[in-house]
Amino acid sequence: MSTFRTMFSGQLRPLVRGFFLLSASALLVCNLTGCEQQPQQTHAGMPAAAVSVLKMTSQSVPFSIELPATLSGAKEVEIRAQVSGILQTRNFSEGDKVTKGQSLFSLDASTYAADLERSKAELNAAKVRLEQAQREVKRIKPLRAKNAISQRELDNAISTVEIYLADVKSMQAKLAQAQLRLDYTKVSSPVTGVVGRELVSEGTYVSGPEVLLTQLTQIDPIRVRFGLSEREQLQMRKDEAAGKLTLPVEGHWKTKIKLFDGSIHPQIGQVNFSDIRINSKTGTSELQAITPNPNFTLRPGQFVRIILEGAVRENAFVVPQRAVLDNGLGKYVYVMTTNDKGITVALPAPVVVGEWVTNVKGIDNGWIIREGLKSGDQVIIDGMARIFFPGMPVRLTDDKSTNAEAQHEGVN
Repeated sequence: MSTFRTMFSGQLRPLVRGFFLLSASALLVCNLTGCEQQPQQTHAGMPAAAVSVLKMTSQSVPFSIELPATLSGAKEVEIRAQVSGILQTRNFSEGDKVTKGQSLFSLDASTYAADLERSKAELNAAKVRLEQAQREVKRIKPLRAKNAISQRELDNAISTVEIYLADVKSMQAKLAQAQLRLDYTKVSSPVTGVVGRELVSEGTYVSGPEVLLTQLTQIDPIRVRFGLSEREQLQMRKDEAAGKLTLPVEGHWKTKIKLFDGSIHPQIGQVNFSDIRINSKTGTSELQAITPNPNFTLRPGQFVRIILEGAVRENAFVVPQRAVLDNGLGKYVYVMTTNDKGITVALPAPVVVGEWVTNVKGIDNGWIIREGLKSGDQVIIDGMARIFFPGMPVRLTDDKSTNAEAQHEGVN
């Protein structure tokens, strides 16, 4: 027994120690190998994510711009009396709608009525004198033919007729002026609009046009004023020159007005003015549109948003908004493609987005893609949440993707 212990201690102990060291090394190598192969096994064994796709085809898309704007009356009219007199009555309620020709104020007309009657009398007297002179010429012409009177007497009679004729015309002008002054005692509305508050009370002496009686605002149609930035204008001109954008003829955009609550004013307007100057403080140029406002629902001073329509984005790609992702460095979409091993995978494609569009060929809310896609690309529009890393295997969702693509292509 002692001999066996001696042999074990002297000869076998180094062998046992070497065995354990070899086993530990093998275990360590196995563990390391397993750690390296584990992700490959996970990727290889991960099921393909079910996605829906939309095949990219270029199309012409309506192009619109939405901008903040303010409303103002088409005409801001100052109401003044053209003659002097005592203000007798106010014939409107402050803030009411008035029509063109409606009486707003009445001045004391007695003095002007008397002037009118006097002018009528003076005109009648001038006509009588003219008739008398004409009869005189008619009477003496035969006498001149018989040399019973001189030529001088006939000439004087004819000149008298001409003088009285001029007097009649002068009296007619004075009568017309007197009638006009009398009419001016009725201060009428020059346009249809909304009248403001009275600035002169009844019983006050009005000295003439220098006294402002009230103000009137024509709000049918109404003016919409807004600014368009220089950067946007330059970009649109570049796109137009490149054939990517078709703008309205002579800048006559069609306009819609979006109110504070998001509703749309039912009337369609049109841009009728574009200032060539750029405001150095805001970097914008002023534009103006005219919009019908028959029910007076729009009022001057309102802040609204104006939508410019009438342009067309040519050869554009449109994808649903939900398909466009952002990684903090920029926007991108996932495109379904085949890798070099023949596996269908999802790869990110950086894109540059343009305008937000609605109801474009089956897409309720979409982005116009300016750069990053080409015809035939299959953009993943549903199932992005199942894509955990770029290059992940994907497959088409049964029915859904096929239906989405078929619906889009059928509309095209």
